[in-house]
Amino acid sequence: MKRLIAGVVLGVGLTAMAHGAGDPAAGEQNAAVCAACHGQGGAKPIMAVYPKLSGIGEKYLYRQLVDIKAGDRPIPEMTGLLDNMSDQDLWDLAAYYNEQEMVVGQADPELIDRGQALYRGGNMASGVAACAGCHSPSGAGNEPAGYPALGGQTAGYVAQQLKAYRDGERAAGANAAIMMDVASKLSDSEIEALANYVSGLN
Repeated sequence: MKRLIAGVVLGVGLTAMAHGAGDPAAGEQNAAVCAACHGQGGAKPIMAVYPKLSGIGEKYLYRQLVDIKAGDRPIPEMTGLLDNMSDQDLWDLAAYYNEQEMVVGQADPELIDRGQALYRGGNMASGVAACAGCHSPSGAGNEPAGYPALGGQTAGYVAQQLKAYRDGERAAGANAAIMMDVASKLSDSEIEALANYVSGLN
């Protein structure tokens, strides 16, 4: 009997972890203001340097919203937008966007081979780790670890963020140290190839 109860408790706990702490329906009600920049459902931002929010991971997105609200990750365009949202509101927003489908773009064929080699194998000569190790070979990310899904993300945004990590401009968050170390070893041309490859990955 004890084993049965333990199994039920474990199963419920794992289900809760899989689904996260947010309510997507509640999050949708607060997402209207986000659509002005990130597009309906977070899938089609109005500018390539704005991220797609759809399907990137509830835990990751929640952490970013917390950092943005606290001012640890300054984003001028979002100043004040999260001030009146509770912690649960942020979880709900993250859950809503995580349930939306990522729209994958078309990568530049001329850069795919180099981008794929870097994403899957890194660069042994310069010590760049393979992106696939944390973000998965398919670009689906790692939700329990809070590593975002990258497949389909806009190339402009990915390139901008890699440069921000490399230059020390993006230093907030649990995984920032990892990303800053990886990005510090990337050249501009490698960043361009990686960002392009990710934009078409599915």
